[in-house]
Amino acid sequence: MMKIIHVVYLIAALDITWMFLQFSVTPYLAKKLGFDTLWFGYLQTTVGIIQLVGGPMFGRFGDLFGARAALSLACAATVIFFVLLAIANHPAMLFIHKIPTIFMHVMPASQMVVADLSEPEKRADALSKLGLCFGIGMIAGSTLGGHLNTRYGETFTACFGAVGSFFSLLLVLKFIPKTTKTQASRTNRENDNKSKSVFNVGEITRLMKFPGVTPTFVVKIVAGLPSGIFQVMFSIIALEFFKLEPEQNGYLMAYFGIAQMVIQGGVIGRLTTRYSESSLLLLSIGVSSLVGLAQAYMQNVFHFCLTVPPMMFSLSVFNVITDSMLTKSVPSSDTGTMLGLCASVQSLLRTVGPTFGGFLYVNYGISSIGLIQFVVNIAVFFYLLQRQLKKTAEQKE
Repeated sequence: MMKIIHVVYLIAALDITWMFLQFSVTPYLAKKLGFDTLWFGYLQTTVGIIQLVGGPMFGRFGDLFGARAALSLACAATVIFFVLLAIANHPAMLFIHKIPTIFMHVMPASQMVVADLSEPEKRADALSKLGLCFGIGMIAGSTLGGHLNTRYGETFTACFGAVGSFFSLLLVLKFIPKTTKTQASRTNRENDNKSKSVFNVGEITRLMKFPGVTPTFVVKIVAGLPSGIFQVMFSIIALEFFKLEPEQNGYLMAYFGIAQMVIQGGVIGRLTTRYSESSLLLLSIGVSSLVGLAQAYMQNVFHFCLTVPPMMFSLSVFNVITDSMLTKSVPSSDTGTMLGLCASVQSLLRTVGPTFGGFLYVNYGISSIGLIQFVVNIAVFFYLLQRQLKKTAEQKE
C-alpha cells in the first residue's frame, strides 16, 4: 500500500513539473502571437471553464472506474495537450490546445488514491505530502522550463513536456491498481454505482447534503477567490509589473516551490497533530488577509519575495485542511467525486479570476487585488471566529 502511495507521489511530482514547464511557454508564446493582457485573461478563463465542467465528472469517473483508469485518462490528455501546444502557430490554436484540460486532473486523481489508502486521522498529513510533490514539481518545472525555453524555444519545450507526460502514463499503467477503494465500500456501492452515469449531476450534488459540506465549500470558494485572482494573474504581473525574463521567472517560481516544500513537508504534518482543523483553517485565512495587505503596497520583486513564505503557508494550509475536512464528511466510496468538486473550486477561481483580475489590474493597478484579498479574508475570518466561539459556548452549556 505504501509503495502505491509513493508511486502516486512520484506521478504527482512529474505532473506538476510538466505543468510548470508549460507556464514557461504559454505567456511568451501568447505574446509572440499578439495576445495582450485581456486576451491572455480570456485564454486562462477558457481553461477554467473547461476544467470547471470536467472536475466533478472526472472525480465521478474515478469513483466508478477506479484509480488506474482515471490517472491514465489524465496523463493521456496531458500528452495531447503538449502536442497541440508544440504545433500552435496561430492565436486560435492556443485556445484549441486547452481542450484536453477537461481531463487533465492528475492531482485530484492522486488525492483520491491517497485519501482512499490513508487512515482518516492521518489524511491531512498524507494529503500535505502531495503538496510537497507540488513544491518539487514547481522547482523542477519552472527551472527546466525557463532554461529550455531560453535556449531551445517554445516548440522544443512543449515536445519535452509531451515526452515527459507519456513517461507518467507508463508509470500509471505499470504500478497503479485498478481500484483503491476498500472492499466494504466497493461491495456497498458496486451495484449502485454501475447503474449511474459519470454525467449524473444529482449524484454529484448529493454530496452537498452531508453535514458540514456546504459551509466548508462556501468558505473554500469565498476565501480562496481573492488569492486565486492573484495566482492566475501572476504570469502577467511577472511579465509587466516586475518585467522578468523567462529564466528569472523560472527562478522565482522555484523559490515558490522551495517555500511550499518546506511548509508541506515539515510544517503542516506537525500542525495537524497538535491543533484542530477548524483552528488551522482560521489561522490560514487570517494570514492570507495580512498577505493581501502586504501585496497591496509592494513596489518590487524583493518586496514580493518577502510575502511569499506567508502566502505559501496560508495557501497550503487552507487547501489541505478544506480538502481533508470535505473528504472526511462523505463516505469513502465518494472521495473521488468530492475531490473532483474541490478541483472544480480551483477551476471556478481560474474562470472568474483572469477576467476579473485583468479588469482590476488594467483599471486600478496591482494594489486593488491585494486590498480585495485583505477585505474578503478578514470578513471570512471574523465570521468563522464568531461561529467557533458560539459553538464552544454551546458545548460548555
